[in-house]
Amino acid sequence: MESYNSSFLWTLMVVFLLNISFLSVQGLGVNWGTRATHPLSPDIVVKLMKDNGFDKVKLFEAEPFVLDALRNSGIQVMLGIPNDFLATLASGVRVAEDWVTKNVSAYVSRGVDIRYVAVGNEPFLKTYKNMFTNATLPAVQNIQAALIKAGLGRQVKVTVPLNADVYESSSAGVPSEGNFRADIHDLMISIVQFLSDNAAPITINIYPFLSLYADPHFPIDFAFFSGTNAPVVDGSVSYTNVFDANYDTLVWALEKNGFSSMPIIVGEIGWPTDGDSNANLQYARKFNQGLMSRIIRGQGTPKRKTPPDVYVFGLIDEDAKSVDPGNFERHWGIFKYDGSVKYKLDMGKNRTLVPAKGVRYFQKQWCVLAPGASESDPNLADSISYACTHADCTSLGYGSSCNGLDARSNASYAFNKYFQTLNQQKGACDFHNLSVITKIQPKTGKAGCEFEIMIDLGKHEKARKTPASAAAGRLQGYGYLAIVAFLLSSIVGWVS
Repeated sequence: MESYNSSFLWTLMVVFLLNISFLSVQGLGVNWGTRATHPLSPDIVVKLMKDNGFDKVKLFEAEPFVLDALRNSGIQVMLGIPNDFLATLASGVRVAEDWVTKNVSAYVSRGVDIRYVAVGNEPFLKTYKNMFTNATLPAVQNIQAALIKAGLGRQVKVTVPLNADVYESSSAGVPSEGNFRADIHDLMISIVQFLSDNAAPITINIYPFLSLYADPHFPIDFAFFSGTNAPVVDGSVSYTNVFDANYDTLVWALEKNGFSSMPIIVGEIGWPTDGDSNANLQYARKFNQGLMSRIIRGQGTPKRKTPPDVYVFGLIDEDAKSVDPGNFERHWGIFKYDGSVKYKLDMGKNRTLVPAKGVRYFQKQWCVLAPGASESDPNLADSISYACTHADCTSLGYGSSCNGLDARSNASYAFNKYFQTLNQQKGACDFHNLSVITKIQPKTGKAGCEFEIMIDLGKHEKARKTPASAAAGRLQGYGYLAIVAFLLSSIVGWVS
């Protein structure tokens, strides 16, 4: 009997240890942007993240309505500071102290689990022409000092989300030749040294889609995770995808400059679904499923086997984002503007994406080109242009989901976008007597091209919070170990 009890006890201990290992797997992160004309209620978004297994979120700025919704949610937060505020923060530590008091201390005390402050967002992009170069490090230093003064220096870490163009390889183009960009090399070393001294990570944004977008000759299969017939060979390592090669270039750059153990966070990575010929549902699903499978497996890269924390970009489409980089900027979400699912994604443990709950819409009516309106009417072109200046018509662009509609459907799509963006207001469907409101849903005849109805911001149903959500956040880390220890001690007493 004693032998049986011992075997039984060890079996249970193994099970619990395996559970500890499983529970300690790094969580799944996502970027939550709010540049939308009709944003989902923050309570609904938080519920959407929890329902889909996202327990880390990266925010681009401190918005009270967003932070309030994250209270006691069990979701860890990376809180961003926009580039435009870097110079102000760099001007003095008092400004940083005020910012931390208002945006970090106040919310941490109310149950928001802020883990990082992301100072700036890709501040060294070449397109910025050194606009933020001198302010970034002083801003980081002042925020760090403010966090320490607030007693949060251990709990909340600073980081700087950087674009992958801060490092580069030689003409050979292999990761082992990687180093920081020559024009900012010394600055990058100073930033990395400061982060290292404060036990803080470096954050990098990697976008294989942009490699393809910038170079029409880029080998398309190299952008995904399913292998390639033309790998990049770097010594004994063959790189079959751009993510591994890009990430390891950073690892090599850090190692060459004395930071071989520097922790890395992937702050943004994803694939858009519209706005370009390579931005479509099929490619987005292929890329994000490959990414998700790596995260589930805990897969690292050839140079660094330990997988980084990853924040998928992004959660929801944002129809008010700038399209200066390209029309695809408004279509990065794995969910549509209303939290509905774009495509099936295996999230592990037999889970797939589930849509947002409690969303309410305007009534089912659409603004379209009037049946009697002439396509040659001299006011038609200007009316379409006006509609698309004040609403998001990026889906009509070349290579996009609604590109190639006939003239009538094209005009109707533009009119409806404007009508919905203006909340179906009276007079919003008045284009020189060329338009009419219909209760019959128009059809485009193209898969993926739909006449949408916007969210009614006044009729959001509050998403229910999971009853145990507050406790869930406190159960992380040593909390799990404490529970397991208690259960094991009970089992030992029972078996003996």
